[in-house]
Amino acid sequence: MSSTLTSLVKDTAVYGLSSMFGRFLNWLLTFVYVRILIPEEFGQMTNLYAWTAILMILLTYGMETAFFRFANKEDRPEDVYSTTLWSLGVSSLIFVLLGWLFLDPLASALQITQHQDLLVYLLLIVASDAFMAIPLGYLRYEQRPWRFMAVRMSFVLATIALTLFAFYVLPYLGEQIPLLGELHPREHALEYIFGINLVSNALQMLLLLPTLRKATGRFDGKLLRAMLIYALPMLLLGLAGNFNNQADKILFPLLFDDPHYAHAQLGIYGACYKLAVVMVLFTQAFRYAYDPFIFAEKKKGEEAARRAYSSAMTYYVLFTLFIFLGVMSYIDVLKLLIAPAYYPGLSVVPWIMAGQLMFGVYFNLSLWYKVTDRTHWGTILSIFGCVLTVAIIVLLAPRYGFMACAWASVVANGGVMLVSYFLGQHYYPVQYQLKKLMGYTLLTVLLYGMMTFGATSFGLPLLQLSINSLLLLLFVGIVLRLEVPSSAISMLRQKLRRR
Repeated sequence: MSSTLTSLVKDTAVYGLSSMFGRFLNWLLTFVYVRILIPEEFGQMTNLYAWTAILMILLTYGMETAFFRFANKEDRPEDVYSTTLWSLGVSSLIFVLLGWLFLDPLASALQITQHQDLLVYLLLIVASDAFMAIPLGYLRYEQRPWRFMAVRMSFVLATIALTLFAFYVLPYLGEQIPLLGELHPREHALEYIFGINLVSNALQMLLLLPTLRKATGRFDGKLLRAMLIYALPMLLLGLAGNFNNQADKILFPLLFDDPHYAHAQLGIYGACYKLAVVMVLFTQAFRYAYDPFIFAEKKKGEEAARRAYSSAMTYYVLFTLFIFLGVMSYIDVLKLLIAPAYYPGLSVVPWIMAGQLMFGVYFNLSLWYKVTDRTHWGTILSIFGCVLTVAIIVLLAPRYGFMACAWASVVANGGVMLVSYFLGQHYYPVQYQLKKLMGYTLLTVLLYGMMTFGATSFGLPLLQLSINSLLLLLFVGIVLRLEVPSSAISMLRQKLRRR
């Protein structure tokens, strides 16, 4: 393996692992929040953070991608860095000033008139996140993955430490020191959570100061115009893709007259959504590896590449079906991570995981427009998925509540998956093992049906867990029997006997 390729693999691993580990630690914080927030407060937090995800796309407006493109193309990359920093710095400042100017109507629109301070925190968090995207990108441009990881992990670890201190250590100290007892972190939990986020952002900004000092180039208006033209499609694609993931959390509170009821229901949905994040994390990890895999296999020739793509699809589906059955086998254990007030939302978990599985299949299928340079189809399919998602939530949520959000995930991702498959077979046909995939899917549905039947028939939790474990092992055994060559199984048996 060449030194360049070795470096690429190492950097990809560091970036991927730091991102996934950070997401995992943030995921664990959810199970702290559900114990200090009532469902209505958790719903407000879920809604506001969904808005931050959308606003982050708007405030970076594709300039992070444009920075990489132009920094590697222009003769003076330092001018690209400085120009991009100035652009995002000014736009972020304008965003904060406009938000401050229209604070009252924005708080009313977001149904948080009693918590305007949360909106101030949100404005500052999003603006600082958008600005820091460029110095973080510059670390990647300099190929300094370990420095990148250190900065990102500082944010995650500071958030965790401050959260645990605020909600567990501070109340204890408050009992010993009367002055600290006046802080009441649990009575103002949302303010503390957003405040901690802002403090962690400030720490991250402090660590990025050496990188910011490297912006010694000049601002180039002509260069900025070229970058904005290049970035516009990235903005549209990012908005479409991100809104598809956040639409349920953004739209749901707007569909009910009673904001307290809406936020409480969204809180229940949001907490149970987190139980399905295992599938989301696996899909994210897969995405880090899949794009390099696509183009590396393409160099080996068309026939070999298409066989590899087909195999990748098969193994992705097998792993995600295993995750689905694993989570549903032990859902009675996993639900202990959340408070009983959130249990009514457990019914969304299988639907959310099924939707994420379909999204992962769509991501597998997306190779056809990447290798044929028809990337505009990615935007079209993302918009199609958004339309389906919005239509289902708006039409069904007022009647069926948060279950409509879970159904929307399945219908939208399933619809995009099917359209992408048929388009892909037209433009870049790959012989996927459809019969095998359908067989494993039907097996999974059958085993899940047996688990569900058992859950309603048996009153003994330990017996049910034992039966679920046996059904999960049955799935693994069937997959190993059909997918692993008999020679490999024989070798494994021999090694075990020797031991």
